[in-house]
Amino acid sequence: MTPNIDNETDAHEALAMRDDPLRSGSEDDLIGSFSQKKSSRPTRKASLKRRLINWGIIILVALGVAFVVRTWVFETFYIPSGSMEPTLMIGDRILVDKLSFQLGGHISTGDIVVFRRPPHESVIPHSIKYLVKRVIGLPGETISSHGGQVYINGRLLHEPFLPKGTITTGITTQKIPPGHYFVMGDNREDSEDSRFFGPISSSLIVGKVVARIWPLGAFKIF
Repeated sequence: MTPNIDNETDAHEALAMRDDPLRSGSEDDLIGSFSQKKSSRPTRKASLKRRLINWGIIILVALGVAFVVRTWVFETFYIPSGSMEPTLMIGDRILVDKLSFQLGGHISTGDIVVFRRPPHESVIPHSIKYLVKRVIGLPGETISSHGGQVYINGRLLHEPFLPKGTITTGITTQKIPPGHYFVMGDNREDSEDSRFFGPISSSLIVGKVVARIWPLGAFKIF
């Protein structure tokens, strides 16, 4: 039924109510729509919080992995002196495999190793905590030098890693103790090594050098 309209004003209001979709909707609908807009704010905040938590977890995991890798698997070292020239130059960065040695990996003659500074060594600056040298003598071997050459158990040691014409002196004939290694720098004339501080204990060895990673143009696998 058409409602009774008493005057012109009432007629206009009735028409307006009929034509205005917002007014024609129920009050509950309007409140519901407003509530949905209002409730979207805490939802966005919760989503941001979840993202921050996820990123925090990712960063912690990445730091944990980096710590494990650096402590037990691989570590990079900087070359501070010229004792290993021309194989390793001042400023080179090397990658050291720590895991294989800690798991009982074999060290061979000619391997380049990083080791902690021997406790009785007094010539190298105390700021240098780690040294890098090449393994020349193994546990139980007898090492000596004659005529500028190295001898192991009385036999001439072939050293293809040295520049041609390199002269080695200063090795007193000695038997290397069990669990120790005789190490020297490739720059035999300018290297503080086992000729001065004696064979090093295997407990001082950090790991084997597996690559030179810097500079990039001189990248090399050992």
